[in-house]
This record gives sequence, structure tokens and C-alpha cells, in this order.
Amino acid sequence: MTIRVRQVAAACALGAALTACGAPSAPHAARPAPSAPSAAVSRPPTLAPGPAGLTPVFKNGPRTGGKTVALTFDADMTADEGQRAAKGEHFDNPQLISTLRTLKVPATVFMTGRWADEYPAEARAIGRDPRFEIANHSYSHYAFTGDCYGLPTVAPDRMKADVERAYTAFKKAGVPNAMPYFRFPGGCYDRRALKALSAVGVTAVQWDVVSGDAFATDSDAVAQQVLDGVKPGSVVVMHCTRSAAPATERAVRMIVPELRKKGYRFVKVSELIGATGRHH
Repeated sequence: MTIRVRQVAAACALGAALTACGAPSAPHAARPAPSAPSAAVSRPPTLAPGPAGLTPVFKNGPRTGGKTVALTFDADMTADEGQRAAKGEHFDNPQLISTLRTLKVPATVFMTGRWADEYPAEARAIGRDPRFEIANHSYSHYAFTGDCYGLPTVAPDRMKADVERAYTAFKKAGVPNAMPYFRFPGGCYDRRALKALSAVGVTAVQWDVVSGDAFATDSDAVAQQVLDGVKPGSVVVMHCTRSAAPATERAVRMIVPELRKKGYRFVKVSELIGATGRHH
């Protein structure tokens, strides 16, 4: 996800700046269910399909029943950025992950398959840490609709394959149990996209709080935007890329203690989705 909410023009420029460039691959039979059979591992909670069997969309958890909030981090990486990474640009953010561990904050990382290909050891470490969960942010970071902040688009008949290719990349990196959750690049989707992904069995995860951290350098402003927007059950979207979101780690160090003072408990997206299912 690469979108800022402060200015529409800024959001458009941002979407264009993090466009994806990945060659299509053949469909793979990968599924978002746990990759390693285990009697101790149960399938994560998902929402029931929408009307006509469309992929369900989750935005936030219940507003009642306690102050919970989920911090989510998009780990964006595209093929064209691979050349930049080879020249020394950093699209990962190990300090952010370390800070989340130090602060004992669970989180959900929406990862592109290309990011996992570039940083397999980090993807594996995040995926094997019980404090975190890895979810799908596509492989190529192409948009699933037209006119999505300047992103190139994936063809409708390639949408399912692109998502499955990301799960394959997670398995290759050693991620044991990627979650059956999917975040659309740019947050853009329509009925056609929801129909295309219905066979994958994922729940599409949006958000109700935009941090504005992408390309931001003012961590105080990022933190304040989150603190002003959070409500019980909120899903906050942030980023896990040093070059594209340099202020995020410091903002998190301000956000976490302030929300805890207000009585909030940090949870992963899976807990909010589970609570939503019980609530309904």
C-alpha cells in the first residue's frame, strides 16, 4: 500500500513512485493455508464470502468490547527497485522490527512477494516470530483496478496468479504460515478484483487509519495523525521500508506508549477479524 491521505496530489505522486515492475509468472497452486501440516496449527479466522461469493473486505474490528488496535506495515518491493537495492538502497527496516519486539507490540506485515525474494532471511525471521504475522500484498505490486495512483495494472486473468505467486515466494523464503489475508496495492479494488480472488480464499484487509508515513520525514506529524485517528478496533496502515518511510520507526516509539496510556491493547489483524466474526 502506498498512499498518503493528506493531499490527493501527494497520494497520486506516491502511488507512482512505488509502482511495481514484475514479469508475469505461470499460475501456481499455492494456497494461503498453513504451508506445513501440523495438528497444532488451526486455520486463521477469515470473514465469510460476500454476496455472490465475492472476496470479503475487512476494514476495522468491533468498536465495542475493548480498546484494541492493529498496527499493520506494508513491506513494499518491486522488480524495478531491485536494481536500486543492488546499488545500496534499503527497502527493509530491521530497526522497526527490532523496536516492535522491544516494545512487545504484535503486528501484521503485508508483504509483497518481491520483498520476500529480496530479503528472505528477514521475511523468515518475521514469519517465524509469534509476535508477528505475514499477510499478502501481491507479488508485483501492480494495481488490481485501473486509475490507482499511477500504478500499472495486472490483467484480470493474472490477478489470482499474482497473489498465489506471493505465497510461493513466502514459502521459498521459509515463512511457515502466511496468513490468508490480502491487501490490494494502493488499496484499490472493485467487484471484478474481488471476484478474481474469490477462489484464493483470502479476506481483503483495508484500514481505517492512514498514518501518512510514506515518504514522510516528520515523525511527530505521523505519530499525531495516528493518535488522532485511532478508535477501538482500528487498523492502522504504515510501512516497513527504510527508503520510502524513514520516519516510521521513531513514530512507532511515540505512538505505542501514548496509546497504551489511553488503555489500548495492540493485536494482530487476525485477532480483530476473529472478534468481528464472533461479533456478527
